[in-house]
Amino acid sequence: MALPYELLIGLRYTRAKRRNQFVSFISMISMLGIALGVAALIVVLSVMNGFQTELRGRILAVVSHIQISGASGEMANWQSVAEQSLKVPGVLAAAPFVQAQGMLSFGQSVRGAMVRGVLPDFEDQVVDFRTHMKEGSLDSLTPDSFNIVLGSELARALGIFVGDKVTVIAPQGVVTPAGVIPRLKTFTVSGLFEVGMFEYDSGLALIRMEDAQRLYRMEDRVSGVRLKLDDLFKAPAIARELANRLDTAAFISDWTRSHANFFRAVAIEKNMMFIILSLIVAVAAFNIVSTLVMAVTDKQADIAILRTLGASPGSIMAIFMVQGALIGFIGLGLGVAGGVALALNVDVVVPLIERLLGTQFMSKEVYYISNLPSELQWKDVTTITGVSFLLSLVATIYPSWRASRVNPAEALRYE
Repeated sequence: MALPYELLIGLRYTRAKRRNQFVSFISMISMLGIALGVAALIVVLSVMNGFQTELRGRILAVVSHIQISGASGEMANWQSVAEQSLKVPGVLAAAPFVQAQGMLSFGQSVRGAMVRGVLPDFEDQVVDFRTHMKEGSLDSLTPDSFNIVLGSELARALGIFVGDKVTVIAPQGVVTPAGVIPRLKTFTVSGLFEVGMFEYDSGLALIRMEDAQRLYRMEDRVSGVRLKLDDLFKAPAIARELANRLDTAAFISDWTRSHANFFRAVAIEKNMMFIILSLIVAVAAFNIVSTLVMAVTDKQADIAILRTLGASPGSIMAIFMVQGALIGFIGLGLGVAGGVALALNVDVVVPLIERLLGTQFMSKEVYYISNLPSELQWKDVTTITGVSFLLSLVATIYPSWRASRVNPAEALRYE
């Protein structure tokens, strides 16, 4: 089937040598501008996706999907709560825990920390601590062993190594004739973990649940129960269902609420970056306006001849819209190819740039994540492609309309 002559002429105008070389230069700049804007959009959104996924993964390596805490801070019947929770569809596992503030002392160093009492076998079912152990193992937290597993940054701040003795000071004091004396207990450091989030690596210590109950005088009570779900995104719905099913007074919190600020901030930043970088694509796309305006001026005689041969104003408009759309399409293709390639290799490109510049862009003492993650989502690529091509197409309307309004007699008067 023969192609419409508007398409053939538009394609020919795009690749033909012009008398005015400046028009070709502006066309090239328009293509490169669109390519750069599209590539930047794809890379930035991929990094934001990767950051969100990495942040969620690291948080959930320490924090359970749902946490049920006793209304008074303590829970006496955790076995019953765990059994009721496991009957809810979507709940895979439950683990009790004891959590309280504590002070760790070693030599002349003192650091505050969150002390969490756990049962290793149960804890393995709800979080992923084992894969983040640098030294030792959670299995070292045996009953009456008074062993402790510390975050790597906490251990570094105290100057502690595996095998050292550290004193844990509980805020609950012992009343004596001499006054209130803090409760002290010496623990042996049996392991170090590093989840990659400074908040937890520098402020969390794990001990055996029975040891925590004894240290904080909780007898057989616990702080609450932590749950793991088959789908972490169902956490809000399952939390609401648990609130209706449990027959005991408790506070129920899911991971989307306990760390809502992190994920809300990432989502807002992603949307804002999309809007801001879309403006870059819009600026580059509207360079097509100047390109086509100059092309129309350059092709005045050609337009007049086509009109005298019977071409309608709509056909003339279609010719220049094809030319502008092709410029946008080529730039868009280059941008998508470059953006996808860079987004898939951010983990290689960024360390190379850091080595060349002799600096680190994201220090782990400042940021929750010290490397630059990237997760390419084709949904984002499709959206970016569609928006960018639409902007390019809109930019061709005015100059193409101007071309359709050219008067053949005026254009050929001085030819």
